[in-house]
Amino acid sequence: MRTEAREGSSNTAVPALAPPQIWLNGRLVAPSEARLDFLTPALHYGVAAFEGIRCYRTARGPAIFRLQDHLERLVHSALVLGWRSLPYDLAQLTEGCKDVVRASGFGECYIRPLIWLAEGGWNLTVDGGKAHAGIAVWEWKAYLGAAALEHGVRANISTFTRHHPNVMMTKAKISGNYPNSVLAKTESLRLGFDEAIMLDAQGMVAECTGENIFLVRKGKLYTPPPGAILEGITRDSIMTLARDFGYEVIEQSISRDQLYIADEVFVTGTAAEVIGLREIDFRTIGSAGGTPVTRALQRAYHAVVRGEHARSKDWLTSVG
Repeated sequence: MRTEAREGSSNTAVPALAPPQIWLNGRLVAPSEARLDFLTPALHYGVAAFEGIRCYRTARGPAIFRLQDHLERLVHSALVLGWRSLPYDLAQLTEGCKDVVRASGFGECYIRPLIWLAEGGWNLTVDGGKAHAGIAVWEWKAYLGAAALEHGVRANISTFTRHHPNVMMTKAKISGNYPNSVLAKTESLRLGFDEAIMLDAQGMVAECTGENIFLVRKGKLYTPPPGAILEGITRDSIMTLARDFGYEVIEQSISRDQLYIADEVFVTGTAAEVIGLREIDFRTIGSAGGTPVTRALQRAYHAVVRGEHARSKDWLTSVG
């Protein structure tokens, strides 16, 4: 049996003797206990809300990036889905995230809180069942591949359209929304690309399957407006950092051909972080001038999440 510390864990990491514990309805349990009944309504109908959060290694120990913002969005997603009350408040969910990271022994990890419909709800209403909550962690390194940060990735415009805002609520991270992303991502990978760019119901650029999108043109940053997108927390962070650098950031509708002629295009998300797109629909993005804006924002973002930036103190929560 292996007893060495997990790869990438801190010096005080526990031995990797078992998978990390899971916070389930208020207590830490072994993964073998964190099991759902086959007849759980959320499994059948996608009635659940979730978050994706990252914990990073810093000089002061593991710290979670924008934890309160993520958990507030989780609660808002549950509200959008229709729950009138939840079994756990923000303070309890905050401590749950810290507890499960501490118990994992990871120096860096991805955190997945989930609120789902359980114990009823077969009549297609959240009022007919009970909400349960859980939090898991795992190590998740380069979401778009190890070379993505340095070289960028290839993307295509998906044949699948991003949800209309009044069909599936686009401001909420609802589990049932994500088959849309699965269809688009699977198609793109099978076509030989790394990521899919989805258009909205009006044919304008919306977002990628798990990331928001930005383009740089003549020294200004452009990104789609909030209407049909999930307003990502990494997106908000990058907009703030870009303005700190003095860049103008404009939220406006973007056509697909504007992407083709951009100086730079990059995507942002908790899993992907900040990654450039070097090619879209077989068209090379930018020129020999490189990607100076993308590079500067990558460096600033990585400094923030590692506690090495002026904004770190407001955006990082120590695990303790």
